[in-house]
Amino acid sequence: MLNLLSRNAEPRNSVKRISPDEAKRRLDSNEPIVILDVREKAEYMDRHILNSVNLPLGNIGAVTKLVPSKDTVIFVYCLSGGRSAKAATQMAKMGYKNIYNLGGINSWRYQTVSGNNK
Repeated sequence: MLNLLSRNAEPRNSVKRISPDEAKRRLDSNEPIVILDVREKAEYMDRHILNSVNLPLGNIGAVTKLVPSKDTVIFVYCLSGGRSAKAATQMAKMGYKNIYNLGGINSWRYQTVSGNNK
């Protein structure tokens, strides 16, 4: 029974890793996906993935307003993967079921944009 309790308490099982190549393939397929950049605003303005939304890790609780459906597919990234892992785990604890940790923009070799361009 203890094993069952600890397994249910662990939200990481709803967080999956996704490679940049697989993420790009899925994004190109026009599947409905929210791309969440959890870096600070200045980092986001400098360079971000096209069509991503900025929600800094410190404000991750606001994801419920940004993405009300817990079934939405969400790709989370930051600079190198640390903040995205923390954000993904927190979102799993909030009940989100389709979270993919993309890691860091440092490993994203596809198009990025700067400024307010989404």
